[in-house]
Amino acid sequence: MVTTRALLTARENIHDTVAARAMMCIHGGAGFGKTLAVNTCLHALEPGEDVRKITFRARPTARAVRYELFTALDLAGEPPRHPSEFDRLLKTALAERPRTFLVDEAQWLNGEAFEYFRYLWDEPSTQLAIIFVGGEGCHTVLRREPMLSSRVFIWQQFTRLTPDEVLEVIPLFHPVWADADPDDITFADQHAAHGNFRAWAQLTAHTRTALARTGRSRVDQELLRWAFSRLA
Repeated sequence: MVTTRALLTARENIHDTVAARAMMCIHGGAGFGKTLAVNTCLHALEPGEDVRKITFRARPTARAVRYELFTALDLAGEPPRHPSEFDRLLKTALAERPRTFLVDEAQWLNGEAFEYFRYLWDEPSTQLAIIFVGGEGCHTVLRREPMLSSRVFIWQQFTRLTPDEVLEVIPLFHPVWADADPDDITFADQHAAHGNFRAWAQLTAHTRTALARTGRSRVDQELLRWAFSRLA
């Protein structure tokens, strides 16, 4: 874990969103560190804050969202069959105490699912903060829903590390880069990692393997080219 400007901004934004019992959207490309940053920031709020995490892997209906919330809240008994009864149960549970929902992979949500979260958040008795985290599709869908997007307290976009950030952050990321030549780090970023933290993690794993097999003590461009050959 290294502290980037994006992570520091997320920490501040999440703190303010939770304090306001508001909604925010963190979005950006795959591998830019969104979920890791949010999980780290929310973990720092626990145990004082009741954080519940929900992840969607397919496009859910409002009915599916109800069931996910039922599970996330650890509610006893069987889920109600009728939507109105289900809604009453969820609103009653959400009124018990303040809670924060982390909704990950939110790019899978459609307008109906987003609208259901807004419906629960709008209920005067509930005490919800909601952090939507997802790809650019999440931002696009949210922006199409004016009733919801107008209620989003903070928008934050995660982007690629800039070349300067790479030289600042990557030597702190792992010991293999700590004493690497800055030109070699720039070479690795330009040819393989492209400012993407997930790509840097994969490249680091292959670079460690190359160092172990060759017995070399430092990264060089020949070794890096071998690591590149393992990446798509």
